[in-house]
Amino acid sequence: MHPEVVQWGPGSCPKCGMALEPMDIAAEEAGPDPEYVSMRLRFWVSAALTLPVLLLGMFGEHAGLSVSGASRHWIELALASPVVLWGGWPFFERFWASLMNRSPNMFTLIGMGTGAAYLDSVAATVFPQWFPASFRDAGGAVPVYFEAAAVITTLVLLGQVLELRARQKTAGAIRELLKLAPQVAHRIEGAGAEADVKLDAVMPGNQLRVRPGERVPVDGTIREGASAVDESMLTGEPMPVEKGAGDNVTAGTLNTSGSFVMEAQRVGSETLLAHIVKLVSEAQRSRAPMQRLADKVAGIFVPAVVAAAIAAFAVWAIWGPEPRLAHALVSAVSVLIIACPCALGLATPMSIMVAVGRGAHAGVLIRNAEALETLAKVNVLVIDKTGTLTEGKPRVASLKAVKGSGIGEDELLKLAASVEQASEHPLARAIVLAAKEKGLTLEAATHFRATPGGGAEGRVAGRRVLAGTAKFLRSRNTSGLETAEPVPANGENAAASAVLLAVDEKFAGAILLSDHVKESALGAIRALQRDGLEILMVTGDRRETAEAIAQQLAIKRVQAEVPPDRKAEAVQRLKNEGKIVAMAGDGVNDAPALAAAHVGIAMGTGTDVAIESAGITLVKGDLQGIVRARRLSRATVGNIKQNLGFAFLYNALAIPIAAGVLYPALGLLLSPMIASAAMSFSSVSVIGNALRLRRAKL
Repeated sequence: MHPEVVQWGPGSCPKCGMALEPMDIAAEEAGPDPEYVSMRLRFWVSAALTLPVLLLGMFGEHAGLSVSGASRHWIELALASPVVLWGGWPFFERFWASLMNRSPNMFTLIGMGTGAAYLDSVAATVFPQWFPASFRDAGGAVPVYFEAAAVITTLVLLGQVLELRARQKTAGAIRELLKLAPQVAHRIEGAGAEADVKLDAVMPGNQLRVRPGERVPVDGTIREGASAVDESMLTGEPMPVEKGAGDNVTAGTLNTSGSFVMEAQRVGSETLLAHIVKLVSEAQRSRAPMQRLADKVAGIFVPAVVAAAIAAFAVWAIWGPEPRLAHALVSAVSVLIIACPCALGLATPMSIMVAVGRGAHAGVLIRNAEALETLAKVNVLVIDKTGTLTEGKPRVASLKAVKGSGIGEDELLKLAASVEQASEHPLARAIVLAAKEKGLTLEAATHFRATPGGGAEGRVAGRRVLAGTAKFLRSRNTSGLETAEPVPANGENAAASAVLLAVDEKFAGAILLSDHVKESALGAIRALQRDGLEILMVTGDRRETAEAIAQQLAIKRVQAEVPPDRKAEAVQRLKNEGKIVAMAGDGVNDAPALAAAHVGIAMGTGTDVAIESAGITLVKGDLQGIVRARRLSRATVGNIKQNLGFAFLYNALAIPIAAGVLYPALGLLLSPMIASAAMSFSSVSVIGNALRLRRAKL
């Protein structure tokens, strides 16, 4: 509930009293959770001692036992004391901490209730002469409530054991991800020999062999061989993906058929799998906006319950039947116990923890709970084109050099690739790839500078080279641009992008590149539109290209030739109109807009800065992931509302009954033991409902 609370080692939160979550989870459990082991031991010992106390308290006088009332009380004292004082000691510690921290919580009520019942019973057993007639029954004996104190403590221990077991299941989602990475890699040494080394010994640049049926040890690129790789544990897609030389592979994915040699690129904490684990772990400890409601309620709830218990005691003591004070004590203790807000405290964090783990296995990484909750309310999706709607892998379609410039097509491509090899833009990578495929030798570029949304510039072999848009070249005083032929606005090149080249401030030619729409894009866009989302494409590409892609995908609203800083402005304008905005993108130029949106959605195939700026990351970079993320968001919000609704309804009905509102009409006065059982049932119900999210259909 309170992610800002951090300490070394296991323990309980000083604010709410709940068990703290470990920040780092290992693939293999280091051993049983010490708190779980302790609570389980306390529960079983307490249960064994509580059973005879319960039988004596409820049936002692009618079971034919030759034990006097006073002697029975002493036996109950001997059996109940270890339960309350040892079994319930963690609850009294948390009760005291809540008073010291001025943070009333469920353990405040548990400590007050069990403490009052136990101390009253001890006094009635040891010093019965102290009690007035209003505390005595018809036979003149002072009633004791050892069985109530013992049963309440045992049931609360049972609730803690069940809660700790449920939390271990949510940590299992992270542990299963960590187990995806093998512990050993086959490193190729000199002369082609292979050696099995531990994963932490693998360094970037190492050549590794991956055999059929093995998992990929680190992130890298295939250099030799081919195979079908099962990426379902990271992307949620069941079909294996064909991989060959030059294709990237990800740590933890399963090599299903052929053998291949890969070059390690990202190892250790730099791998995508490690990044996923980090995101999932952080998200499970984050707080959803809905939690603020629970926090506000909890802040006034405990004092209100204490006031209700005092009021119930006063009413019974003044107007109740004899023995008045005994009935008053039972009523007050019942109110304190049954109103325990543990169900309210568990409602939101349990749902978030389970949902984040479920999303990780569907290829949807959630950075924080707020993004998950907000996504369900989004009504406008702003989406980038390159790398998001399209594959982001454009290829050079054609070259056109200016006649009379003295620069041929190969020289044009060589100069462009030399200056673009330092850029991260997809178009730049495509130009470099085309040059290498032609066998051109690239030169080193000096004084390199990239202008997001414009182009790149640098000096190659003593010549100043510019590559980018017409606007970019014009801003650098390039001459001859009026001779540039326009890129076709229809036909097969309608969706192409043009990179214009200038050498020594003179226009030298153009490179035409084409990109393809992702196979899943059309289905995903249609599904999101049916779900009520308005789709807006915002891209820095030229208008003809953007409109051609939009037409293929039935996207009605398009903003083209938008520089990176204005993408964030477009998002802000929608927010000012009262829209709930999500932004999906993958590049450095998308990062400001991702951060500005209510929910940023990054493609896992994109740049690190885009992923760091987003609240949600799609591992595969597949737009169907947005559909899955939205379904998960709605399922989670619905689950949280169910939990909160149950907790509020439970307390609204239970507190008046515990106070004795039904006694005048039905003669019903709730026992503290029944109150404790009901309180534990409410917590277990919330935990069980949250765990249903593990089976949510996405």
